[in-house]
Amino acid sequence: MQKLNFNNYTFRFKNSENKVAIFDEIRKKFIILTPEEWVRQHVVRFLLEEKKYPKSHVNVEKIVKINGLNKRYDIVVFKPDGSIFLLVECKAPAVTISQNTFDQIARYNMSLNAVYMMVTNGLNHYFCQMDYEQEKYFFLQDLPEYTTNQ
Repeated sequence: MQKLNFNNYTFRFKNSENKVAIFDEIRKKFIILTPEEWVRQHVVRFLLEEKKYPKSHVNVEKIVKINGLNKRYDIVVFKPDGSIFLLVECKAPAVTISQNTFDQIARYNMSLNAVYMMVTNGLNHYFCQMDYEQEKYFFLQDLPEYTTNQ
């Protein structure tokens, strides 16, 4: 798999029906390794190891209803009160991050109301903080580390 713009992390792999699978610590199972999954697993490690978010607050690939349609978010980090701290959209490295990507995560966030958003293709990372009073988001250099008062 392609080298991504993250630290080097150690992953568990196995062959499954002539396909490589990677172990997802959050879902606690092996997932077929696609380019997008490679990015998703790096983001999970980034959040756990670099940002110190508790594993119990991280959720991966769940269905959410957006305008009556079932959509699937990539990664969400919850606050202790159950509200959403961070929403992450992962794309494969070959996918260019565009305005459409930001529009997609913004649509999801209209239902989820995350404080922060991250969009990444593994090579380029974009971090945003929501300003709900002004109904806009602004870009950040990085995400905050976990603190117990989030």
